[in-house]
Amino acid sequence: MPASTLPGQPPSGASTPATVLVVEDEPTIATAIAQRLSAEGWRVEVARDGLAGVEAALRLRPDAMVLDVMLPGIDGLEVTRRVQAEAPVPILMLTARDDETDMLIGLGVGADDYMTKPFSMRELVARLKALLRRVDRAAAAASSPEAEPPMTVGEVTIDRAQRRVHRAGEEVHLTPTEFELLVMLAGSPKTVLTRERLLAEVWDWADASGTRTVDSHIKALRRKLGPDLIRTVHGVGYAFEPPAS
Repeated sequence: MPASTLPGQPPSGASTPATVLVVEDEPTIATAIAQRLSAEGWRVEVARDGLAGVEAALRLRPDAMVLDVMLPGIDGLEVTRRVQAEAPVPILMLTARDDETDMLIGLGVGADDYMTKPFSMRELVARLKALLRRVDRAAAAASSPEAEPPMTVGEVTIDRAQRRVHRAGEEVHLTPTEFELLVMLAGSPKTVLTRERLLAEVWDWADASGTRTVDSHIKALRRKLGPDLIRTVHGVGYAFEPPAS
């Protein structure tokens, strides 16, 4: 099914509105999301199946995607794999099942965040805004003439200018959110950072309603970097503690 466009007005002070691609096969949900995001000042395009979503993503190069997991044709996980392989884009994934396995698979193939249906439109907008802010910060840091030198903690080297991570010489591919989370943890090695602090500084969330999101991203980081780098302090948070040489 061809994609459709709902142009929005740029936010006050912004020269160009962000483009958000919504890939959702349920017409009522797709229309509601598109109308709300358009009202926020973003340019919104909607695709109603997986293949149309891939085509639209490669054509538009959107600033962010809202992507349902269950889609006709190919599912959201395969859409994510294909899009991220060609033109990486921040993805907020929607799932109808509150299943952590699904969430970890989504994060593992390249999604940056997820929400479980039914969801609040207000929270959807807040998460997209936070995701776009993180991308803007990353772009500004990468283009800064005063970019910070690479950080090395144990076997892990983090190049903040190029946004690349290596462990023992092997490159590890992280999503923008995973990268920011790792930088935050590795910047204070052996220091326990609470879930609430990580939410505030990595996700830009002012409340503690998303602590499970932190837990899922930590698990995704462990799957990519190894289980021995991040220590869980139950009831509190996490600490980056690479093993001794």
